[in-house]
Amino acid sequence: MASCFGKPWLIKKNKKTENNCSTSSCHVKDSRFSSITIHNSGSIPGSPISNKKLLEERLRRYEDEVGQTSSTSILIDRVTYLRKNRENNVSKTIINIENSKNVDLCFVLDCTSSMDGHIKAAKGHILKVANYVNSYNSNIKFWIGFCGYRDHCDSDRLQIFDFTDSLEKFKIYITTKVTAIGGGDEPEDVLGGLNAAITRMTWSNATRVLIHIGDAPPHGRRFNNAVDDRYPNGDPKGLTAESVLKKMQSKNILYHFGKINDTTNCMLKVFREIIGEFPVFDLKTTGNNPEILVNKFCKATCTAIFSSVTLTTTLRNSKSIYSLQRKKLQINPHEPNWTTLPKKTGELLCYVPPKTLAEVKDEYYFINSSFTVQNITFKLAPQPFSVGAERYAYFAFETNIIRSNKLVIKKYHDVKIGTIERYLESVEISSVAYFLSTEFNKAAKQVGVNKKVTFIDVKVLYDKTDNAYYSVEKYFSNSVFKRFNVNSGLITEFHSILEAFAHFTYQYTEGYLVVYDLQGVDLHNEFLLTDPAIHCVDLLRFGITNLGKSGIQRCILANHKCNDICKKLKLKKVKSEWKIL
Repeated sequence: MASCFGKPWLIKKNKKTENNCSTSSCHVKDSRFSSITIHNSGSIPGSPISNKKLLEERLRRYEDEVGQTSSTSILIDRVTYLRKNRENNVSKTIINIENSKNVDLCFVLDCTSSMDGHIKAAKGHILKVANYVNSYNSNIKFWIGFCGYRDHCDSDRLQIFDFTDSLEKFKIYITTKVTAIGGGDEPEDVLGGLNAAITRMTWSNATRVLIHIGDAPPHGRRFNNAVDDRYPNGDPKGLTAESVLKKMQSKNILYHFGKINDTTNCMLKVFREIIGEFPVFDLKTTGNNPEILVNKFCKATCTAIFSSVTLTTTLRNSKSIYSLQRKKLQINPHEPNWTTLPKKTGELLCYVPPKTLAEVKDEYYFINSSFTVQNITFKLAPQPFSVGAERYAYFAFETNIIRSNKLVIKKYHDVKIGTIERYLESVEISSVAYFLSTEFNKAAKQVGVNKKVTFIDVKVLYDKTDNAYYSVEKYFSNSVFKRFNVNSGLITEFHSILEAFAHFTYQYTEGYLVVYDLQGVDLHNEFLLTDPAIHCVDLLRFGITNLGKSGIQRCILANHKCNDICKKLKLKKVKSEWKIL
């Protein structure tokens, strides 16, 4: 995996570590720390960073994440205190994750004359959605509701069916009570419909999904250029997009839109300016085949459920979710004109990956490991093309004389300039996942499974020009990037080999860890993956997404169903008691 060349970057190991360190307030009083080197150097880019300092930076970051700092300066006491607080935090997180799998799902539909096909599709698709969601995620429970709107001139302007866990009741209501009638001018009472759904329905579950489907904008010049608008100055009842959408955010409701035509483009632009980016699904009708529209509905609804549960389990509070939606407005999905951008110089820092299970389990293996360094010249896009819960992703271009490669550079939202430790941890996670994937591929090949699971090589990049660290990896070209499962245990796109791989990592490491949160591209002969998460019994490894033994049992194993590949590999069945925790 480590393919870079150059001089050793951190090779010194000192077996005679002193109990005191002149450059730190930490005292080593445990034989487990005897191999940690203490240097009298700070974290100066380009100079050796002591492994003791890396450990200190990691402990300090974990303390910041749990919001608890020990008053003691004795290292082993700090570790014990931190471990206890991490366990308490994880317990709360697991409860939040389990609560987040209870979903309120509300359809807000334009019910005027032109929407007959979409109303029928809303009725026709819901059982398909339930069957698909529950086939691989039986721990997701959802309550479904409906709010229909027409226009101000219609006597039955609003129709509300509050949340129920009975899909049959929902279908009966749509079939018998909802008719595509009415509508006056071109715009409709969109704001009235959204406001009613937000304020008059009983939102009670942790994950709240609103899917708005319509083929016309609200009243008002800011939303449309229609000549035929009886209320060109906006909603006659005084509702504004700002007031309605702010109420929606205050109730932690996640907005999705099903787009039927381009008349809603101005509306979507206004909504984005208020709440940030949100998913838009293609629900245009094509021909007279109603099944096509039903399938589009099904895909949109499943995606909305999975993405919303992922957000609520990953970010855990509405403020973080809406902050991420605002960040998404900053992205530029297109590659820049590389000829206009300046060259940068840097160094690629590469771990020596583990070669045995003992090295994987050694909590200090990576702290004490050596690096190699390779010089690099590159160009960096000025704007990210993607943003996730923790990092921005940027297009980059390697400009060395011998080769020119497209790269992806990733930058944490909240890491200070010149800080390397968190990037080294991301490489550690990738290296462990890579080692386990190679072991899995060997075992799978022996039982006739030839498709591979591969994690791409991730390195740390030191940008000499800007005195900054990033993680860097090769760019997935001409492929559709997908998220297959989530570290909360959610399966967003089932593949037996990936679920078997997760099970394999648990058994191979003797219950020490599970590799999950698998995302990347599905190629003909392999899954090429990046950015996994690791749940490990040691809560002081693998970052904040590590939910420890509880995460292994209650998030992953509790939702796992052994498949044919698990059986071929003779993986032990998951204990039944974890299924009901």
